[in-house]
Amino acid sequence: MKKYDELKVYCKNTNEYLGIDGGETLIELYESIKPRLDLTGDAVCVLVNNKVEDLHYPVFAPKHIEFIDIISNDGYRAYTRSLCMVLYKALNDLYPGKRLCIQHSISNGHYCQIKHEESILSPEVIEQLKQRMTEIIEADLPFKRRERLTADVIEMFRKQGLKDKVRLHESINQLYTVYYKLDDIVDSFYGPLVPSTGMLKVFDLIPYQEGMLLLGPDRKDITQVAKCVPQPKLFKAFTEYIHFNDIIRVGDVGELNNAVHSGYAALLINVVEALHNKYFIQIADEITRRYHQGGARVVLIAGPSSSGKTTSSKRLAIQLMTNYIVPKVIELDNYFVNRDRTPRDEKGDYDYESLYALDLEQLNKDITDLLAGKEVLMPTYNFKTGQREYLGNKIKLESGDILLMEGIHGLNPELTRNIPDEQKFRVFVSALTTLNIDDHNWIGTYDNRLLRRIIRDHQYRGCAALDTIKRWPSVRRGEDKWIMPFHENADAMFNSSLLFEISAIKNYALPILQQVPNNTPEYAVASRLIKFLNYFEPLDEKDIPSTSLLREFLGGSSFHY
Repeated sequence: MKKYDELKVYCKNTNEYLGIDGGETLIELYESIKPRLDLTGDAVCVLVNNKVEDLHYPVFAPKHIEFIDIISNDGYRAYTRSLCMVLYKALNDLYPGKRLCIQHSISNGHYCQIKHEESILSPEVIEQLKQRMTEIIEADLPFKRRERLTADVIEMFRKQGLKDKVRLHESINQLYTVYYKLDDIVDSFYGPLVPSTGMLKVFDLIPYQEGMLLLGPDRKDITQVAKCVPQPKLFKAFTEYIHFNDIIRVGDVGELNNAVHSGYAALLINVVEALHNKYFIQIADEITRRYHQGGARVVLIAGPSSSGKTTSSKRLAIQLMTNYIVPKVIELDNYFVNRDRTPRDEKGDYDYESLYALDLEQLNKDITDLLAGKEVLMPTYNFKTGQREYLGNKIKLESGDILLMEGIHGLNPELTRNIPDEQKFRVFVSALTTLNIDDHNWIGTYDNRLLRRIIRDHQYRGCAALDTIKRWPSVRRGEDKWIMPFHENADAMFNSSLLFEISAIKNYALPILQQVPNNTPEYAVASRLIKFLNYFEPLDEKDIPSTSLLREFLGGSSFHY
């Protein structure tokens, strides 16, 4: 019997077994069945046994494979990472020795800076870099995946002046390291790249603030470049924290690991917690100032899932009380409409994340009455019966009182449409992660929040990581529809991320993620997060105070939730 008859892979795209000789790369298999695949554009990477790999993956044993395009989240990440390596090569070709820093995602792109004694960035230089990127893409150069002893890879990075990558890989003690070679440069990335530069034709590089913005394809139309959406308030929040990271010299995972190894974790925790407290004080002081000028009678706190809104609300309330202002809390969940009036999502399920799941008329009437000095009977929503009830709970705003509401719709003008803007103070809370893995690998804020949610769901709701990951895309769609379009309406932005938090949650998250079966689609996310967590040296949580926002997820908080 021929080996061809014995060795087969199952292709999910075509729902068939494909015979192979063994040793072929998946890009060879892809080319042979490409006309039969229902993909948007080319395949950019592949799921092998539900784990994301690049198309140069060689097959020597039976596998379950699925070719994925740029429309998928993993495909889009592969495309973006590949663009970043092209940008790095363009900079190295034109300005050798200069340091490229890809800091975070914003305005539908990725914000980049050139770190050097003298700034070289100008519109002309950015245009030169863009032109050189175009030339590299037109040359259709292959991204060559390699794996060697980590000590050898570190020496390659050292010769290229990539001190951040040297620092990272010296701190994580891996025997072998995967890296990519593009012509005359090498680099490493948190995930696979596309097969060659010729697949990256849709991009732009434009001036943005003090740096430049690298834009990939529009997710809704991959033939067009994503449009830059100015987000000055969000950018300012990122910038302030990046400056703080620079001051304390912990801007990437290698530096964080070294701090933990050197015994500075307790000091780092104290400093970072003090920064959080400083921002709570500043926001409370601004609310107080406006309150005494006749405004800011209603404080609205909003943010996406697992951003730490609840702890932020409690800590802000404490700071307001030190300013002699007493918050009276309105629970927005109590304003849900009766279940028979609740909107449904595209699957026919009740959509409690919709703005119109709330009784906006009653909410606005009650707030108006409270601001007028009236006593108001507050509703309670019975989640078992799906009905609103009135149980005798009354509130009235006395002198020195302020209304505080926390919920996902707080920044949406429609929520409090009958309340004058000058009476409102809006706070946006989100985990705007500013710690990078290294100069060319950022940490997605979505991953930070997903890890928080996985731990919280497991700790307090008895929910497995498999189920949390399965629901996450729906959560994200709700955020994109009901929260993210309104964050620039905020009067204040609070960055709830903590520089040390991934090191603190590593030992919580790993065993939960390792329970995700590898025969499920959710394993792709779990395996990616496990790889991510393995970059971090864990730290002992005993030094994290009971008032820390992180305690909302880990447990041990002095606040009642």
